[in-house]
Amino acid sequence: MTNRMPELLCPAGNLESLEAALHFGADAVYGGMKQFGLRAFAGNFDEEALTQAVEKMHGAGKKFYLTMNIFPFDDQLDDFIAAAKAARDIGVDAAIVSDLGAIAALRREVPELPLHVSTQASTVNAEAVRVYRDMGCERVILARETSIARAKEIIRRVPEMEIETFVHGASCMAYSGRCLLSAAMAGRSGNQGECAQPCRWHYSVVEEKRPSEYMPVCEDENGTYIFSAHDLNLMPLLPELVDAGIKSLKIEGRMKTAYYVATVTAAYRRALDLLADGGDFAAALPGLMAELSCASHRDSDTGFALGKPANPGGADGFHQEREYLAHVVEGSRDGRGTRFLLKNRFKAGETIELLTPSGVHAFEAVPFLREKTGEIVDTLGIGGEIIRMDIPFATETGDFLRGETRNHRK
Repeated sequence: MTNRMPELLCPAGNLESLEAALHFGADAVYGGMKQFGLRAFAGNFDEEALTQAVEKMHGAGKKFYLTMNIFPFDDQLDDFIAAAKAARDIGVDAAIVSDLGAIAALRREVPELPLHVSTQASTVNAEAVRVYRDMGCERVILARETSIARAKEIIRRVPEMEIETFVHGASCMAYSGRCLLSAAMAGRSGNQGECAQPCRWHYSVVEEKRPSEYMPVCEDENGTYIFSAHDLNLMPLLPELVDAGIKSLKIEGRMKTAYYVATVTAAYRRALDLLADGGDFAAALPGLMAELSCASHRDSDTGFALGKPANPGGADGFHQEREYLAHVVEGSRDGRGTRFLLKNRFKAGETIELLTPSGVHAFEAVPFLREKTGEIVDTLGIGGEIIRMDIPFATETGDFLRGETRNHRK
């Protein structure tokens, strides 16, 4: 690798996901306040929680970027600017913004707040990057339609600008920042953060002269999902992304669970560290891909990274090789008496796994203490309780237990 390692930027839809990202190796996280971000139904942060989140990240020497990437109307701009001023005072490291007018207003009213241009701005060429540079922005998050080769050329032409790109997660079927499908079909605007994801629904085609005849266009045995894009997975292309000089690699998922964030963050952290150390990436790739499959995901491909996608989309079913069983709330140097918050049922005798920042460790579950009653039990059918269990590995707060998936497609 001839370039410095890029930043690993991970989603933080709430404090639990932020802590998972931090524990498993994120260099920075991005999250939203209760308004002005494009994930209105994520947990998000009020000012008190945002202050706590920023302090936690800064205390670890990491960064927090605030999503403010709606397209605001005139009657929203005063509140938008007020929120940006509050974010500046709290100490966020940058605001992620989409709208040209919003960028101009923030540069005028809150000049101390660094700005990153959202992928929703659909930036795909060097001239647009120069425009944002001249407006005072520090970074551009390229549209997902931008190939690695084109990103590399943009970096060559505008080397003073930081370039960020998505590497993993759900993708929109529409051109970045241009989808009106949810607003038209569900009355919920994606550009105001309320997307209902109608692209994931199952459709049939109707020929206008035969309106009563519905014609499914069968792409596979499950039916037609002509608008449903595959998930993005650029793990196989990580060396090329690093060599291109991209500043930040972004994982999508502010609506995903802390377990998802932990799993995907851990895999990309290990991959980047391997590249930084000059390790054999090709040999490690099958294991890294297998690890990514342990988090809930759709069928995936490399999107536009190598040019036009080979596959237009696929069924909206999820796959998951492992499911979240519990997470550590109090670790143990030798693993004995580790306290877990239980999420899903498992029983003594099952082979389960401990997910840690250093790797995955399989072991056989043993009977455990139910703190609520003091009983020693083999299984517990209800999540949400604290248990204590001896395991044969050191544990830290934030580690996860997982087991073979029972309830998802595999």
